[in-house]
Amino acid sequence: MGARRLLAIAGFRRLLLSRFAGQWGEGLFQAGLAGAVIFNPERAADPLTIAGGFTALLLPYSIVGPFAGALLDRWDRRRVIVVANLLRGTMILLSAVAVATGVGGAGLFTLALVVIGVSRFVGSGLSASLPHVVPVRNLVEANALATTLGAVVSVIGAGCAVGLRAIFGEGNVGSGLTTSVAVIGMVIGAIMATRFTRGALGPDEVDEPSATMVAVARGLLDGGRAALRTPTVLAGFAAMLAYRISFGISLLLTVLLMRYSFTDMGPLKAGLPGIGQMVAAAGLGILAAGLLTARFTNRFGRRHTVVGALLLGAVAQLACGLPMVLPTMLLASFLVMASGQVIKLCVDAAVQRDVGDEVRGRVFALYDTLFNITQVVAIAIAAAVVPLDGRAPGLVVAAALAYVAGLAGFLAVHRRHPDL
Repeated sequence: MGARRLLAIAGFRRLLLSRFAGQWGEGLFQAGLAGAVIFNPERAADPLTIAGGFTALLLPYSIVGPFAGALLDRWDRRRVIVVANLLRGTMILLSAVAVATGVGGAGLFTLALVVIGVSRFVGSGLSASLPHVVPVRNLVEANALATTLGAVVSVIGAGCAVGLRAIFGEGNVGSGLTTSVAVIGMVIGAIMATRFTRGALGPDEVDEPSATMVAVARGLLDGGRAALRTPTVLAGFAAMLAYRISFGISLLLTVLLMRYSFTDMGPLKAGLPGIGQMVAAAGLGILAAGLLTARFTNRFGRRHTVVGALLLGAVAQLACGLPMVLPTMLLASFLVMASGQVIKLCVDAAVQRDVGDEVRGRVFALYDTLFNITQVVAIAIAAAVVPLDGRAPGLVVAAALAYVAGLAGFLAVHRRHPDL
């Protein structure tokens, strides 16, 4: 259909604008919080503290996932998106006050857990709603456009956080002011969602028990059953698990290297500005994946596209990650994120195309839960063994081997289902 024709669909445009506003705010919030915890001169940060911060950002995807999935297949998704945006905007303001007043540890992380947890209702709701605004035959292209541009918008939000910290300051008050700006995105996201009519985003039918809590309790089980009986989704899960393990390890190493090991190299910066450059490189990788994934899948098929992405990720980890210098780390950020985004787009499309609407939200919930728990565990294990300066070649090799394991799992499913 082409991006221009997709954007001519009014419902798709509204869904995109709601997604983009929220993702901009979420990127700003997460970067602002990371700056407050990791790169704040008024606070100290060791690997375990940094791992705790990432846990606060990622664990809600796992805790809230089962609830989000079951309720999104039960409640009006349009209403969920509106209410969740307003709720997370309120919690962002509370988090900003906590940062500004020097609250740390469990208190700050708990607020972050709530903010990101509520975000799962928004993200899962938007993903499950996409088939209601574009033709099924165009889901891969529409998902690539929405997911890719949304990720780029998140990167822009993170970049805005870096710029705002330069204006407001790097201490507690400056970090709090920076974090508070994210509320703007949540309000705009809610406003855009109100432009849909009630029921326009599904679910079309409810295939759940009448008792809400029973439906919630069954959420992961239902999602797991749906994934297991859908080989394209099961194979994609194997690939995504590998990517999440590798990415979790790389994320921790990158932050430690930027914080304690690297120094500026001309235009290439260390510290939080260096993280900003890494995020920009990752954003370019996401953009490249969005532009190329649909073409690759049309020409080579999803199977070969995912295989190529897994191989690219493994090679990038070894060739660009092992030298542990700024230029190669930037290139690794681009390649690893590009390969991971290709995998994600293919898996998203498999869920949206091959899973029924009545259970799609629960499969996306399982998706979030499984992959984010995996990333949290990978970060925690790496934090227990990594030196403070982040120079751990063995962990880089482990990250590359994760891709190899994912490739083996992906191909094993395809061998059992050669008709895929």
